[in-house]
Amino acid sequence: MSLAYVLDAPAHAIAQALAADANGDVWTGGAVNPGGYAPVVVRGRDGRRRLVPRQWGVPPPPRGQHVVTTVRNVESPFWIGTLRHPEMRCLVPATHFRAGGARRWWRSPDAPIMAFAGIWRDSEVPSFAILTVGVDALSGPANPPASVPLLLTAPQQARWLAQGWKEVDTLVQALHPDRIMPLGD
Repeated sequence: MSLAYVLDAPAHAIAQALAADANGDVWTGGAVNPGGYAPVVVRGRDGRRRLVPRQWGVPPPPRGQHVVTTVRNVESPFWIGTLRHPEMRCLVPATHFRAGGARRWWRSPDAPIMAFAGIWRDSEVPSFAILTVGVDALSGPANPPASVPLLLTAPQQARWLAQGWKEVDTLVQALHPDRIMPLGD
Protein backbone atom coordinates (compact mmCIF):
# COMPACT_ATOMS: atom_id res chain seq x y z
CA MET A 1 0.00 0.00 0.00
CA SER A 2 1.29 3.41 -0.88
CA LEU A 3 0.66 5.75 2.02
CA ALA A 4 1.51 9.41 2.43
CA TYR A 5 0.57 11.66 5.30
CA VAL A 6 0.94 15.24 6.48
CA LEU A 7 1.10 16.62 9.98
CA ASP A 8 0.39 20.33 9.60
CA ALA A 9 0.51 21.23 13.27
CA PRO A 10 3.29 22.20 15.67
CA ALA A 11 4.38 19.93 18.51
CA HIS A 12 2.50 21.85 21.21
CA ALA A 13 -0.81 21.54 19.31
CA ILE A 14 -0.23 17.82 18.69
CA ALA A 15 0.53 17.29 22.37
CA GLN A 16 -2.61 19.14 23.39
CA ALA A 17 -4.83 17.25 20.90
CA LEU A 18 -3.51 13.83 21.97
CA ALA A 19 -3.18 14.50 25.72
CA ALA A 20 0.61 14.20 25.65
CA ASP A 21 3.65 16.05 26.92
CA ALA A 22 5.44 17.81 24.02
CA ASN A 23 8.68 16.65 25.69
CA GLY A 24 10.74 19.38 24.01
CA ASP A 25 9.78 18.21 20.49
CA VAL A 26 10.52 20.90 17.88
CA TRP A 27 8.18 19.66 15.11
CA THR A 28 6.69 22.66 13.27
CA GLY A 29 4.51 20.81 10.77
CA GLY A 30 4.77 19.44 7.26
CA ALA A 31 4.79 16.34 5.08
CA VAL A 32 6.17 13.10 6.47
CA ASN A 33 8.18 10.90 4.12
CA PRO A 34 9.32 7.30 4.55
CA GLY A 35 12.76 7.40 6.13
CA GLY A 36 12.07 10.84 7.58
CA TYR A 37 11.50 11.74 11.19
CA ALA A 38 8.14 12.71 12.68
CA PRO A 39 6.63 12.84 16.15
CA VAL A 40 4.71 9.90 17.59
CA VAL A 41 3.02 9.54 20.97
CA VAL A 42 4.29 6.81 23.29
CA ARG A 43 3.19 5.85 26.78
CA GLY A 44 5.99 6.08 29.34
CA ARG A 45 6.56 3.72 32.24
CA ASP A 46 4.81 6.28 34.43
CA GLY A 47 1.67 6.01 32.24
CA ARG A 48 2.04 9.51 30.79
CA ARG A 49 1.93 10.13 27.07
CA ARG A 50 4.97 11.76 25.48
CA LEU A 51 5.73 13.08 22.03
CA VAL A 52 8.98 11.60 20.68
CA PRO A 53 10.65 11.79 17.26
CA ARG A 54 11.01 8.54 15.33
CA GLN A 55 11.89 7.57 11.79
CA TRP A 56 8.96 6.44 9.62
CA GLY A 57 9.79 2.93 8.48
CA VAL A 58 11.18 0.05 10.49
CA PRO A 59 14.19 -1.91 9.22
CA PRO A 60 13.11 -4.71 6.85
CA PRO A 61 12.84 -8.38 7.75
CA PRO A 62 15.62 -10.73 6.69
CA ARG A 63 15.99 -10.70 2.91
CA GLY A 64 14.02 -7.44 2.78
CA GLN A 65 15.51 -4.41 1.07
CA HIS A 66 13.27 -1.48 1.99
CA VAL A 67 12.07 0.01 5.25
CA VAL A 68 8.57 -1.13 6.17
CA THR A 69 6.16 1.77 6.69
CA THR A 70 2.88 -0.09 7.20
CA VAL A 71 1.63 -3.10 9.14
CA ARG A 72 -0.96 -4.93 7.04
CA ASN A 73 -0.87 -8.43 8.48
CA VAL A 74 -1.11 -8.39 12.28
CA GLU A 75 -0.66 -12.19 12.32
CA SER A 76 2.80 -11.95 10.73
CA PRO A 77 5.64 -13.20 12.96
CA PHE A 78 7.48 -10.01 11.94
CA TRP A 79 4.89 -7.89 13.83
CA ILE A 80 3.14 -10.05 16.42
CA GLY A 81 5.88 -9.79 19.05
CA THR A 82 5.75 -6.01 18.92
CA LEU A 83 1.95 -5.83 18.80
CA ARG A 84 1.57 -8.00 21.90
CA HIS A 85 3.34 -5.42 24.06
CA PRO A 86 1.43 -2.17 24.70
CA GLU A 87 4.69 -0.39 25.53
CA MET A 88 5.74 -0.94 21.88
CA ARG A 89 2.61 0.68 20.45
CA CYS A 90 2.28 4.34 19.59
CA LEU A 91 -0.09 6.91 18.18
CA VAL A 92 0.91 8.50 14.89
CA PRO A 93 -0.55 12.02 14.63
CA ALA A 94 -1.64 13.32 11.23
CA THR A 95 -3.80 16.06 9.77
CA HIS A 96 -4.49 14.32 6.44
CA PHE A 97 -3.39 11.33 4.40
CA ARG A 98 -3.41 9.79 0.94
CA ALA A 99 -3.60 6.02 0.51
CA GLY A 100 -3.42 3.40 -2.20
CA GLY A 101 -1.89 5.60 -4.86
CA ALA A 102 -5.04 7.76 -5.01
CA ARG A 103 -4.66 11.44 -5.73
CA ARG A 104 -7.30 12.44 -3.19
CA TRP A 105 -6.27 13.45 0.33
CA TRP A 106 -8.45 12.40 3.30
CA ARG A 107 -8.98 13.74 6.80
CA SER A 108 -11.04 13.02 9.88
CA PRO A 109 -14.34 14.92 10.06
CA ASP A 110 -14.10 14.80 13.87
CA ALA A 111 -10.56 15.85 14.73
CA PRO A 112 -8.18 18.27 12.98
CA ILE A 113 -5.31 16.20 14.40
CA MET A 114 -6.11 12.50 14.15
CA ALA A 115 -4.20 9.53 15.53
CA PHE A 116 -3.29 6.39 13.62
CA ALA A 117 -2.47 3.13 15.41
CA GLY A 118 1.25 2.50 15.18
CA ILE A 119 4.07 0.39 16.54
CA TRP A 120 7.61 1.45 17.27
CA ARG A 121 10.96 -0.29 17.41
CA ASP A 122 14.43 0.67 18.53
CA SER A 123 16.50 -1.79 16.50
CA GLU A 124 19.06 0.13 14.44
CA VAL A 125 17.16 3.43 14.67
CA PRO A 126 14.14 4.58 16.68
CA SER A 127 11.45 3.90 14.08
CA PHE A 128 7.71 3.35 13.63
CA ALA A 129 5.16 1.84 11.26
CA ILE A 130 1.43 2.50 10.81
CA LEU A 131 -1.27 -0.17 10.95
CA THR A 132 -3.54 -0.23 7.91
CA VAL A 133 -6.99 -1.72 7.41
CA GLY A 134 -9.62 -1.94 4.70
CA VAL A 135 -12.59 0.38 4.39
CA ASP A 136 -16.13 -0.81 4.96
CA ALA A 137 -17.58 0.45 1.69
CA LEU A 138 -21.29 0.02 2.54
CA SER A 139 -21.87 3.75 3.12
CA GLY A 140 -19.98 6.98 3.44
CA PRO A 141 -18.01 9.11 0.99
CA ALA A 142 -17.78 8.15 -2.65
CA ASN A 143 -14.70 6.20 -3.71
CA PRO A 144 -12.86 5.78 -0.42
CA PRO A 145 -9.40 4.21 -0.69
CA ALA A 146 -9.30 0.42 -0.41
CA SER A 147 -6.82 0.51 2.47
CA VAL A 148 -6.27 3.26 5.03
CA PRO A 149 -4.39 3.90 8.27
CA LEU A 150 -6.20 2.55 11.34
CA LEU A 151 -7.73 5.73 12.74
CA LEU A 152 -8.36 5.65 16.51
CA THR A 153 -10.92 7.61 18.53
CA ALA A 154 -9.82 9.10 21.88
CA PRO A 155 -11.10 6.11 23.92
CA GLN A 156 -9.48 3.70 21.45
CA GLN A 157 -6.19 5.60 21.73
CA ALA A 158 -6.10 5.01 25.48
CA ARG A 159 -6.82 1.30 24.98
CA TRP A 160 -4.20 0.98 22.21
CA LEU A 161 -1.46 2.38 24.42
CA ALA A 162 -2.33 0.49 27.62
CA GLN A 163 -4.16 -2.80 27.10
CA GLY A 164 -2.97 -6.25 26.13
CA TRP A 165 -3.31 -7.60 22.59
CA LYS A 166 -6.41 -9.69 23.41
CA GLU A 167 -8.18 -6.49 24.50
CA VAL A 168 -7.18 -4.37 21.48
CA ASP A 169 -7.07 -6.79 18.55
CA THR A 170 -10.77 -6.00 18.00
CA LEU A 171 -9.76 -2.44 17.10
CA VAL A 172 -7.99 -3.78 14.01
CA GLN A 173 -10.97 -3.93 11.68
CA ALA A 174 -12.25 -2.21 8.57
CA LEU A 175 -12.70 1.50 9.06
CA HIS A 176 -16.23 2.83 8.64
CA PRO A 177 -16.08 5.30 5.74
CA ASP A 178 -17.89 7.98 7.76
CA ARG A 179 -14.70 8.28 9.84
CA ILE A 180 -12.87 9.93 6.90
CA MET A 181 -13.76 12.57 4.35
CA PRO A 182 -11.99 14.13 1.40
CA LEU A 183 -9.79 17.09 2.29
CA GLY A 184 -11.53 20.32 1.40
CA ASP A 185 -15.04 19.09 2.21
